[in-house]
Amino acid sequence: MHWRTKGLVQKVLGHIPGGERAHYLLQRRFGGLRGFTREFDIKMDDWRLMVGHLHQAGRPVPGARLFEIGSGWYPTFPFACYLGGARQVITVDLNRHIKPELVRDCADNLARHVGLIATSCGVPEDEVRNRQEQLARRLRESDDVGFATDGVVVYDAPADASRTSLPAQQLDCVFSNSVLEHVLPEAVDGIYREALRILAPGGMMFHSVNCGDHYAYVDRRINQLNYLQYSDREWRRWDNAFLYQNRMRAFEFVERAVALGFDIVLNTECAREKRLAELAQMNVHPQFAHIPPEKLCVTSIDFIGRKQPLWAT
Repeated sequence: MHWRTKGLVQKVLGHIPGGERAHYLLQRRFGGLRGFTREFDIKMDDWRLMVGHLHQAGRPVPGARLFEIGSGWYPTFPFACYLGGARQVITVDLNRHIKPELVRDCADNLARHVGLIATSCGVPEDEVRNRQEQLARRLRESDDVGFATDGVVVYDAPADASRTSLPAQQLDCVFSNSVLEHVLPEAVDGIYREALRILAPGGMMFHSVNCGDHYAYVDRRINQLNYLQYSDREWRRWDNAFLYQNRMRAFEFVERAVALGFDIVLNTECAREKRLAELAQMNVHPQFAHIPPEKLCVTSIDFIGRKQPLWAT
């Protein structure tokens, strides 16, 4: 599908009654939800990477109190953290996208990843398997993820991650996966400020950001730098309720965290030769001209910001 066609279709669906349901059905039939197993396995690999980064930074999952921004269609990361021994996982979404049938599919598919979860979290495989079997069984009885996880996973939507009612300094980690590229730049700052408030001293904020043009996944004629050819005014033609892209560059997400007081303990930003070559062949819009090519071309980043411990203040 041509990327402009997809953008226009999604834009129309975002303005008509029943558009959200229609969009979901299209995703199930033609989009990313068509091959659930493949999509799920990609998410689990992302989860594995996050858990590894957090472990190396000194924040293992077992016993942790976690807060996820952007639950999506089904709670892969919260369920995997629950199976890995997390004490609590609160997951919030600005809109209520979660689908019971996909939640059950998620729980069932976790059976294939019991060994991965046990190894990643350093917990006995039997414990993970027992929790997974209970999770899948209970979700066949009820759609309540709290009931299915003994209250460990809490799903809250609609909810604003920049303005929660959570108590201050109670969480060990705030995280997101492929979410921050879809929120307004000012909302990114709000999310960071709220993370500072709800994180305990020394707590961590992990974000994996896919800051390339997402239309490149459906239109192979373009690459992930495609949207840098357009001004903000021009790009608004293709932005829509289902695929808003803020076009922030990877370094900007990190710099905003630093400006608010986070200490960066992980930054995977890397200019790849392929992206640099693609950028050199493009007519980049003047509004991006001030950004060095090695910064402008980066289309993905993982980073961890640590809230300063009490002894450091």
